[in-house]
Amino acid sequence: MSRITECFNNLKNQGRKALIPYVTAGDPDPKVTLPLMHALVESGADILELGIPFSDPMADGPVIQLACERALLHGTRLLDVLDMVAEFRKTDQTTPVVLMGYLNPIEVMGYQAFAEKASAAGVDGVLTVDLPPEEAIEFNRLMRESNVDVIYLLAPTTEEERVKQVCDAGSGYVYYVSVKGVTGSASLNVAEVAEKVEMIRRHTDLPIGVGFGIRDDESARAISEVADGVIVGSVLVNKIAELSSNQEQIPEAVAAITASMRQAMDK
Repeated sequence: MSRITECFNNLKNQGRKALIPYVTAGDPDPKVTLPLMHALVESGADILELGIPFSDPMADGPVIQLACERALLHGTRLLDVLDMVAEFRKTDQTTPVVLMGYLNPIEVMGYQAFAEKASAAGVDGVLTVDLPPEEAIEFNRLMRESNVDVIYLLAPTTEEERVKQVCDAGSGYVYYVSVKGVTGSASLNVAEVAEKVEMIRRHTDLPIGVGFGIRDDESARAISEVADGVIVGSVLVNKIAELSSNQEQIPEAVAAITASMRQAMDK
């Protein structure tokens, strides 16, 4: 059983939902990422999504685009991100880590090499925004052989027939994008999300995480009532940006946001 599956099973048995924070690896400096990851876990995060810096993150809004730029200024590469996960695993063998990013860095490394290195580092899942299931047959095979889950996005505009196809191709959990827009979008309609999540559940037994547009305790709690996981990114990355000149404050300040969300979700 994968760490991701075990995590969701344990939470379900406790009657709780997963809190899944996203941060961009190397932002604002590579030396901040590891202590930030540990601080997030200590604050109640169940799964970590670690962004691979990329020069053209087309699904992301300006907040995460700028995070990628800050990370790339330090030359943060995919190999560096894998090294961060390996270092994290020296003291945390439990918390699932999902890499989220775009295909180009993986293509450059090569699917086989990436699968082997990701597995060796302790990566549990990969979400590649611009790799649809139809183009991922070889990638999925190599990931499965390396015991790494392949996680896919579903959008509000995804047709029901397509939902089943995407869910059948994925593992770990399904990432439902709750708004028609990029990360950091503000218009979150919980009733519409609930309706869509209910439809997705008809086609998969995978847990459903919801992200995009979750920015405070209220929205985190509301989404936790209809989904299996609450994915939060831009509000955390924005706090990192605010403190980029006071980097020693970042882990505590960002963890305070997730701790408050965790408390709201558990009420």
